[in-house]
Amino acid sequence: LTLVTLDETDNMSLPAYNNSNTANETMVEDYVQSHLAGNHVFARGRLGHKETLSCFDKTRPIGVSKRPGGHGPPRKPDPENDPHYNNAIAKFCYTSKVLGPDNYQRSRNPAHEDAPGGACTSLAVGKKEVRPIKMPVSGAFRIRDNPPNTEFRRFYERGDLPISIEHRGVGNRIQWKVDIEKLDYHHYLPIFFDGLREKEEPYRFLAVQGTFDMLEHGGSKILPVIPQLIIPVKTALNTREPSVIVIVLKVLQQLVVSGEMIGEALVPYYRQILPVLNIFKNRNVNVGDCIVYNQRKRMILGDLIQETLELLEMHGGEDAFINIKYMIPTYESCVLN
Repeated sequence: LTLVTLDETDNMSLPAYNNSNTANETMVEDYVQSHLAGNHVFARGRLGHKETLSCFDKTRPIGVSKRPGGHGPPRKPDPENDPHYNNAIAKFCYTSKVLGPDNYQRSRNPAHEDAPGGACTSLAVGKKEVRPIKMPVSGAFRIRDNPPNTEFRRFYERGDLPISIEHRGVGNRIQWKVDIEKLDYHHYLPIFFDGLREKEEPYRFLAVQGTFDMLEHGGSKILPVIPQLIIPVKTALNTREPSVIVIVLKVLQQLVVSGEMIGEALVPYYRQILPVLNIFKNRNVNVGDCIVYNQRKRMILGDLIQETLELLEMHGGEDAFINIKYMIPTYESCVLN
């Protein structure tokens, strides 16, 4: 990572960190998790998608109702097991079983009809079935659906993108078939942004690295495309996957400093971008007095969100802070303070 000193940030033209190598760093992290830590990146199974880690991968058909960031199918009500609202006590409670005479009758021993048994009535108080109601889980941090049906995957498998992987010794790069400056940003940049929620290689590497390459060479072509980038960014954030959110945040940091007036152009869309950041803003790693050796990877959501919000405020103009404060009440200004 390349740190930028304070003197170099006087003009606020660069983020505090260099995010251009995010694609290669993500591939290295996947290898570490899969081969060293034993945490497989892709979940394979009978009901899972066919993930072969190949550019010739053909995934299984995806249901029409399954969409990225969706809540899933609605839960079917179960009147017998679900709690109901009791008007007498004004609260929700479970339905208890009605006790009858058989519940108070003593067990017969030996168990046959001629054996003496207890009476069908008793003075003992019957036990009611008490089932405490557990606190409901909102599921705000729950990972939502992220089906592999991005526009980037569809265009790449169809051969409509002028890119290919250039394998190098230190890290891979993208070999562009045409000059990046000659690309139609209104057409290609939203496609690359839609691929930011990909988790399978080589789609993710191509989408992430291609996005950074286009932002680096875009210049004045990026500003008119801002409205078309909001929906892909919002869709990627709504998946609630930490690995996807980390990539989107690093792309947002690079997007803000890629040209003039881009930060101001993002202010009207804070209501679409910031709600998910408000949820994960306090998702930090608390290790006490220990040392976290993977800070250089910058994958801690809380710190990354704070960096992104500060960049949005610095480049968003005079209305940026009040709009960030409206969506994230716990955020404190880095300019006014």
